[in-house]
Amino acid sequence: MSSTAAVIGSTGLVGAQILSTLLGLDAFKTVYTVSRRAPKAESPKLAATIEADTTKWASNLSSITPPPSVVFSALGTTRAQAGGIANQWKIDHDLNVELAKAAHSAGVKTFVFVSSAGTRGLFSNYVPYSQMKVGVEDSIKDLNFDQAIILRPGLILGKREVEHQGGPLMNTLVRSLSKISQGAQDKFGQEAEVIGRAAVHASLLAAEGKAPSKYWVLEQADIVRLGRDEWKS
Repeated sequence: MSSTAAVIGSTGLVGAQILSTLLGLDAFKTVYTVSRRAPKAESPKLAATIEADTTKWASNLSSITPPPSVVFSALGTTRAQAGGIANQWKIDHDLNVELAKAAHSAGVKTFVFVSSAGTRGLFSNYVPYSQMKVGVEDSIKDLNFDQAIILRPGLILGKREVEHQGGPLMNTLVRSLSKISQGAQDKFGQEAEVIGRAAVHASLLAAEGKAPSKYWVLEQADIVRLGRDEWKS
């Protein structure tokens, strides 16, 4: 099997791991990215589009010919980085939905979205972050891709270029749970590398017809299983 893929959010913590994983696999002959700045990864297989204007990203994605076999979106920002909740909504919700629609219209068969755990809890309707993620998930489901894959990781462990407020402390606390047991850590957070590998692994299984459903949701235990326990590089 020789496929093509596109990654949105390729300069972020999880997106960069998805990209590096794809570039390291013979199964993918070309990997496209669309981002404000160049990804750190380098490879002859990488076809990177640098576009500062995010309103053009959907058309950038649609212009890939032939359309990629699978599109991964790990796109996301924070309220602080975006300059307020309204601007964060434009990226985390509106842009992700626009990109999913563009991918579907272009004929992309598989769409993979990195969402978040706990966004469908008791009080999720009152939390803007949860509303964003749920809105994107539901839009992807409504688009009826041949295959949709949703990842819902816990705390994403790893060093970010721009750290989230309290992020380093939370990383330390969650990683310290591994001293009790690895399973204790796995219930609260996953390494970015593991999440990235799980996203790619799930797409490969789907391409082989092994996805358990057309709309496949990977919770934290599934991410650990596919991205670490069953991962074969």
